[in-house]
Amino acid sequence: MLPTSALEFDLPQRLIATRPAEPRDSARLFVISRSDPERREHALVRDLPEILGRASDQFTMVCNVSGVLRARLRGVRSDTGGGVTGLFLEELRTERDGRLWRVMLKSGGRLAPGRTIELHPHVSPGTSKHESKHEGSALTLELLSRETDAWLTKVRTPQSDAAVDDDLSSLLERIGATPLPPYILSARRQAGESPADAQDRAWYQTVYADSAHAASVAAPTAGLHFTHELLDRLAMQGVRRRDVALHVGRGTFKPVESAHIEEHPMHAERYDIPPETMGALSERAAGSTRILCVGTTSARALESVPTRIPDEPLERGLTGEARILITPGHQWRHVDALLTNFHLPRSTLLAMVGALLPEGVERLLEHYREAISMEYRFFSYGDAMLVLP
Repeated sequence: MLPTSALEFDLPQRLIATRPAEPRDSARLFVISRSDPERREHALVRDLPEILGRASDQFTMVCNVSGVLRARLRGVRSDTGGGVTGLFLEELRTERDGRLWRVMLKSGGRLAPGRTIELHPHVSPGTSKHESKHEGSALTLELLSRETDAWLTKVRTPQSDAAVDDDLSSLLERIGATPLPPYILSARRQAGESPADAQDRAWYQTVYADSAHAASVAAPTAGLHFTHELLDRLAMQGVRRRDVALHVGRGTFKPVESAHIEEHPMHAERYDIPPETMGALSERAAGSTRILCVGTTSARALESVPTRIPDEPLERGLTGEARILITPGHQWRHVDALLTNFHLPRSTLLAMVGALLPEGVERLLEHYREAISMEYRFFSYGDAMLVLP
């Protein structure tokens, strides 16, 4: 097994990107190869069509079109007026209770079942109950039960006991904010920048996000590098695009606390793979294309598909839950290449990228140390790495 300590590396605080490259495809690109350990190239993401065009393979690029919800919540406790921050995780519907939300909540005081929280647009922690009344109440959450790391809550309008009937996206548009990762907010504070930026709403969403598949609480960040122009140039180069929708959930924020990465309790994330993408997997099995996944989320969805694909998913597509934990030694079923960002130390994503390389995590961390020496920018708003076959 792989010790989690083997996934550690030192990263200067200044290399945590607090904002994306502008334009998106001007981010730097560190190119390596699974079959050629000595290959190292330094380019820009906008060079991707030429890089793939020089390869002898025909590529099919698979993108995650899941959209990011405005899942960051802020409000006040009805009992004390104290500030509460939170993260929407998922919505449940039951005949008895109606609309329920599972949310992560943080409060200065102890929360208990039966308490209520009034959610308002742009309410800062510490805003008094009296002041918040003048800012336009949007929703009330009634705390039902405490789970391991979240609360099950009932959603109500503040004016009555009636359950809210609006669709999920509309509700979160009214009371939510962009769910930036905590390390970006922390890095902004340390750099003397404002934690909130109005442009995050556009920055933290891929240009190809499908509103019909808006269910993620974090962005599939490798896709943030693409512009419409870059997608057009890739198509002109003969790179086909196929899509999946894997909805990034709370597990993306869960740190690895086990001594060995394989002991980490992996989270489940819902995915939907349409027939056209299933067909591309079949073509890959026949040797007519190579699969380039944009991001670890796309790769995780595809690697959840059995090696031998039954006929029905080819015709109707495949929907399920990805529970797979990919670590060095994994026998890749469908993925040949990967475009990905630089990941956090001690993370399952770092182990996953290391699993692509014959030399494993040790070689990957050599590349990371080189990237650090060359001042590459890290994490969600940072630069990218391309792992070729």
